Amino acid sequence: MYKRITMLILSLCGLLGALPLLGACHTTAGAGQDISQAGQAIEKSADQHAP
Repeated sequence: MYKRITMLILSLCGLLGALPLLGACHTTAGAGQDISQAGQAIEKSADQHAP
C-alpha cells in the first residue's frame, strides 16, 4: 500500500515538474514565428525602398 502511494506522489511530482517545460515549448515557437514575421516585414520594406 505504501509503495502505491509513493508511486502516485512521485508521478504527480514529475508531472507538475514537467508543466513549465511544456509551456515553454509553445512560448518559444510563438517567439520564433513573431521574429520571422518581423524579418519578412523588414525585407518587404527594404524591397519597396530600394533604388
